[in-house]
Amino acid sequence: MQIVVITGSPRKRGNSFAMTGAFASEAEKLGHSVRQFDTAFMKIGGCRACQTCFKTGKACSFDDDFNLIAPAMLEADAIVFTMPTYWYSIPAQIKGVIDRMFSFVVGGKKVAGKKCGLIACCEEDDPAVMDGVRIPIERSVALLQWKMVGEVLVTGVMNEGDINSTDGCERAAELARKFGKAD
Repeated sequence: MQIVVITGSPRKRGNSFAMTGAFASEAEKLGHSVRQFDTAFMKIGGCRACQTCFKTGKACSFDDDFNLIAPAMLEADAIVFTMPTYWYSIPAQIKGVIDRMFSFVVGGKKVAGKKCGLIACCEEDDPAVMDGVRIPIERSVALLQWKMVGEVLVTGVMNEGDINSTDGCERAAELARKFGKAD
């Protein structure tokens, strides 16, 4: 299985990256191919709603790094989004990718049937804080007719290394196991 992991954190030693690493390591042990895109270190703008998607041969007529991610997403069997929760929502670093998945719909691309996972964390202890991340991802997955394999939502982590005081990395590895062994 080809799995594309899209991260949304600017902290490479942060908590969501630690869970991302645990997920990717376990997925590769199971024989899956993992390709990771770290959106915080890429140039990705928001959707301009021009609806010229795929008319230039690329996913977006406005050429930026989304055009590197889109083909990988189209080829992938599974997509996993990983991110911290910023101000009760999806961080801007990854939001451009999510918004521009609109190009798959406008461009008439067949994306139904993919598997999806979500890994997210937040500083506060109330899991409802992540509703602004969880609900848009779940709705997008439903719209695109993907199958949500699982979600790892970890509260109470802010500083680098806080994740080590939780079961977040083990739960991320468990999420990889839910994708099954490679054929």
